[in-house]
Amino acid sequence: MKKINYNKLKATPEEEDFLGKYNNEGAIAKYLVSSYFKSVKKLLDKVDAINSAHEIGIGEGISTKRLKEMVTNISGSEFVEKLAKRAQINNPDLKIFQESVYELKYEDNSVDLVFLLEVLEHLDYPQLALQEIKRVSKSYLIIGVPNEPLWRFLNLCRFKYIKDFGNTPGHLNHWSKKTLIKLVEKEYGKVIATEAPLPWTILLAKKEN
Repeated sequence: MKKINYNKLKATPEEEDFLGKYNNEGAIAKYLVSSYFKSVKKLLDKVDAINSAHEIGIGEGISTKRLKEMVTNISGSEFVEKLAKRAQINNPDLKIFQESVYELKYEDNSVDLVFLLEVLEHLDYPQLALQEIKRVSKSYLIIGVPNEPLWRFLNLCRFKYIKDFGNTPGHLNHWSKKTLIKLVEKEYGKVIATEAPLPWTILLAKKEN
């Protein structure tokens, strides 16, 4: 694994506002977020029994609260320490800790299922992140990203981030469904199912040695 110099990353998670992640205030937002997690559940229904799961990049832990209703024995981690602390408050019954996606704390082949939801687009080294996830993963990965360029188009429709052509601040990478599948199958394993809740792409992949 390449040694990461955290002082030279383009990603600035400490400066970004992730507190609104999965905010379901308002009818449209509530519908979109509900649809998102229904798609996650559909993918979960396609996997074998899961004895352990881990979500990486949980922000303040709102997604984790939803996921723990779907899977048992789930833990979560977050790179930004203050967000990890908020996530622990929101999930007092779970193991929550701080870690980098490039240096995960679990042992090799120790977690049945890894979740990486709306994280990959923020990373300087998405390939390295997937390689590290593959190391700790035993069987499955569920990964979700904004569906580009639809995501940017919808931002423009609501007059957001006009000067950046609709690109959400902090999004360093942009994938279509096709390009995301290509990346995941190169670095992790075979994509066995996909979901496309507006405006995201979510994949279920099975680890290949």
